[in-house]
Amino acid sequence: MNSRNAAATRQRILEHAQRLFAQHGYAAITVKGVADAAGVSPNLITRYFGGKDGLFLAATQVKIPVSNSFDGELSALGSHLAANIVQRWFDAPGEDPLLVLQRASGERPQAAEALAAFLDTNSLGPLHRYLRDSGLDDADALSRAAAIDAFVLGVSTRRRVLRSELGDPAELQAWLSATIQRLADG
Repeated sequence: MNSRNAAATRQRILEHAQRLFAQHGYAAITVKGVADAAGVSPNLITRYFGGKDGLFLAATQVKIPVSNSFDGELSALGSHLAANIVQRWFDAPGEDPLLVLQRASGERPQAAEALAAFLDTNSLGPLHRYLRDSGLDDADALSRAAAIDAFVLGVSTRRRVLRSELGDPAELQAWLSATIQRLADG
């Protein structure tokens, strides 16, 4: 197998794994199930990922650019964040690595830790800095950032993990925008 085909096969396995883990969590997914979905032999998963745990870790590598959510005036924070959140939730509903981590965080301590680390680095931290740089004192900025972070995680868990019902994108975006802005404004 040449390296280009190997890379494409590895990527195909990873995409199917992300979708399956996001839909069903960690425990319900088997190496054979992912292999069947990807149209490969289960031993390729072992070869490329070392087994189910390695596949799960690869499927949950999260890289989401969030810096553009924190551009501009504080008065537009709610609309910027809500637009990015809704776009993410609707563009990749069954393949979102964050959804994989959310579903698996109750089953696997590693998933819970990975989700917490991601949120600290990519949500809470940048949001705290943005609010502080917008003129809030450090403690107030951290408190508001934590409230926004908890709110968004709660909505995501309620609508994506527990119910899988996001509703109308425009209505969801308007509601998120208004609520996030209220939390940001204190």
